Amino acid sequence: MHVREGQSLRLHSYVVARDYGFAPNPFYGFCTLATCKPEIRRTAKVEDWVVGTGSKEQDREGRIVYAMRVSETPSFSEYWKDERFRNKRPNLRGSKKQAFGDNIYHKDAKTGRWRQQDSHHSLPDGTPNKNNIAHDTRVDRILVGDEYVYWGGNGPLIPKRFRNYQGHDLCTRRGHKNKFPDKMVNDFIAWLRARDEKGYCGDPLDWAISP
Repeated sequence: MHVREGQSLRLHSYVVARDYGFAPNPFYGFCTLATCKPEIRRTAKVEDWVVGTGSKEQDREGRIVYAMRVSETPSFSEYWKDERFRNKRPNLRGSKKQAFGDNIYHKDAKTGRWRQQDSHHSLPDGTPNKNNIAHDTRVDRILVGDEYVYWGGNGPLIPKRFRNYQGHDLCTRRGHKNKFPDKMVNDFIAWLRARDEKGYCGDPLDWAISP
């Protein structure tokens, strides 16, 4: 396992309250966190891991939704212009994975203001949602993972040892956690990799109730 020289890698854990394949977006060979969770997008570094767990309200508490190793941290403009992520621009008339594309922000060349594509974060009539724009763009940084596993609504139970690891619980109910013992982080990553599951392994939980 590669570890940043002179630093311990961190694991950032949070609850995925709404799982539409939008945040995170696990499609087209990369897992991306391009909206929501600005504090995680601000603090996570390359080689860190981000883990999303299920919500109690959806009877998924204690299960993993996804886990990804951060490989890049582009800005919104870099993400928008990168041809690798062009398929992640939303197309609401396409398939579900196209409709929930997360590559939705770029700046107007003339005004310098943020432009929001018609997307899951827009208003129902397709016009920009100012609240979502303000929240998402408060951190001009996206997390990209090329090593990831996304289970969506079919995620496995987190082993009990990671629910009480020297008093540390991998799961959280509010906000996010990123202060775990080094050995816990390394043991969790080893467990995850030993499962030998990669990429997109299941549909988003909320697809079952979305149109």
